[in-house]
Amino acid sequence: MALANEKSVSDGKLWGLCKLPFWHSNNSSVTATSSSSVASSSFRQQQQQQHNGISVDHHSNIHGSLNVSSVAKSLLPTRRRLSLDPQNKLYFPYEPGKQVKSAIRIKNTSKNPVAFKFQTTGPKSCYMRPPGGILAPDESLIATVFKFVEPPDNNEKQVAKKSRVKFKVMSLKVKEDVDYVPELFDERKDEVAVEQVLGVVFLDAERPCPVSTRET
Repeated sequence: MALANEKSVSDGKLWGLCKLPFWHSNNSSVTATSSSSVASSSFRQQQQQQHNGISVDHHSNIHGSLNVSSVAKSLLPTRRRLSLDPQNKLYFPYEPGKQVKSAIRIKNTSKNPVAFKFQTTGPKSCYMRPPGGILAPDESLIATVFKFVEPPDNNEKQVAKKSRVKFKVMSLKVKEDVDYVPELFDERKDEVAVEQVLGVVFLDAERPCPVSTRET
């Protein structure tokens, strides 16, 4: 009987010893699995954050490039739509106290209809005919500019007298079915290009060459 009890106790110890490693191994496995899951989740979060960071930086770079391109484009010189002859000066006969006139040829060198308009800093003494209009591609016209020549003080030559009058030619791309009205240049002022600012040269009636090269 004693042997049976001892054997039972021994079997119990042995069974306990057999179960103990298995329990610890199971706990270790669960702990390792949990740690692995946490580490994997943390790694995925880090990857997502890095990916998001890269995406933001990428979009920032794109927007930055677009902004730089817009600024660079705005700094580029405007492509001219009109050809002017003469290019940068208007020639008037020097006749003090009289209204004189000059001519300028305007041609549309673009592939689209273009509206043009004259402006002057001396509207009381100068005007243009026509003051504006629309030119089809390759179309041209000759405009006439009228100016009153102020008499010089104390019979001074105009060559020594400074004139401040300027003429400006502006252009605007338009559609084929658009009729010219001066308000076009006010309504779409962001699209208006200044083609040229023209100065004035007075010609001496006794000499074919200009007597003044001052821009006005």
